[in-house]
Amino acid sequence: MRGTLKKINFFVEEDIRKILDELVPDGQKSKVINEALRKELLRIKREKATEKLMVLKSKGTLVSNREIVEALKKDRRCRKNFRHPP
Repeated sequence: MRGTLKKINFFVEEDIRKILDELVPDGQKSKVINEALRKELLRIKREKATEKLMVLKSKGTLVSNREIVEALKKDRRCRKNFRHPP
């Protein structure tokens, strides 16, 4: 489900703006930027989850396969909140 759109202001480096202008037609820039942010936020979220797992691993905490599968299912359900319909 697509969420409500909100306008935000932010700065981008000049070289990024030029590439965006060259590659993305007017009217499509918000869509491209939203998708890029969505992917980057998901990457950050997964990186943080991996860091937590590494801390747990270093403490010697054993996690069963079932617990891992459940954690992955929960993450996938949460990921649906970051996706938009095709």
